[in-house]
Amino acid sequence: MSREPLIAWELVSTAHVVGQRFADLFAGLGLTPTQFAVLMHLDAEEGLSQTELARRVLVRQQSMGVLLASMLERGLVERTGPGGRGRRAGLVLTETGGRALREAWPAVRAFNAPEALGLTPDGAVMLVQGLQQMRTSATAPERPT
Repeated sequence: MSREPLIAWELVSTAHVVGQRFADLFAGLGLTPTQFAVLMHLDAEEGLSQTELARRVLVRQQSMGVLLASMLERGLVERTGPGGRGRRAGLVLTETGGRALREAWPAVRAFNAPEALGLTPDGAVMLVQGLQQMRTSATAPERPT
């Protein structure tokens, strides 16, 4: 059996462990990682549609509907239009959603600090660049052979 590095497997294994730690962190803040991502995207760009948010946070459209229903109920976000079949309704942060995002940021920053992840600052930059390159390559349309 060969011993070449299985990069994708290491990535998946690490994502599982880090994802669980992220879930624990956000549970203490009353959010899920995906809810945090929605708040972060709406803070950067108001009026995104449910479909646009689903693409940005990498979830299926159906999952986004359930997620947004809970966020609307909690008053974290609100719709800017009537919505409904064929009608675009953007979403915006509410004051409550903005406050939840601001309260979460210090913990998220601390969690992402290179030393908290066992990395040096230079190692963190290299890792992020490598992950971005992998994601770009993995999402590029396949070329016919």
